[in-house]
Amino acid sequence: MDNTDTLTINGETTFFKSQRNEAEDFDISELFDDTSLDDLTIRKEYDPVTKPAHYNLGGIECIDYIEQNLTPVEFKGYCKGNVIKYVHRENYKGKPLEDMLKAQWYLNRAVEKMKEIHK
Repeated sequence: MDNTDTLTINGETTFFKSQRNEAEDFDISELFDDTSLDDLTIRKEYDPVTKPAHYNLGGIECIDYIEQNLTPVEFKGYCKGNVIKYVHRENYKGKPLEDMLKAQWYLNRAVEKMKEIHK
């Protein structure tokens, strides 16, 4: 699975692809002999299913912005539409498991929104 990690140096964050599967932080100084790197950490913050990096570059995650701009019923419909999209395309895009996990994620969001609407 592709992972997008972040590296922050002196307050500047860079996104990069990683082959690491671990979700925990690690001390980057383990990779280098330079002790000036002791305070640097790399944090896996993004996941292609639940938190794609390309949807969170402007300070707010895209799904949260969409939810803020739709009524609860409209947002539920948006989520249902994405369930249909990801179930449909799972045979065509080359990542069937990832597409089905995305469909499941949107279905869970729709269910949570329905609970909110019908409390």
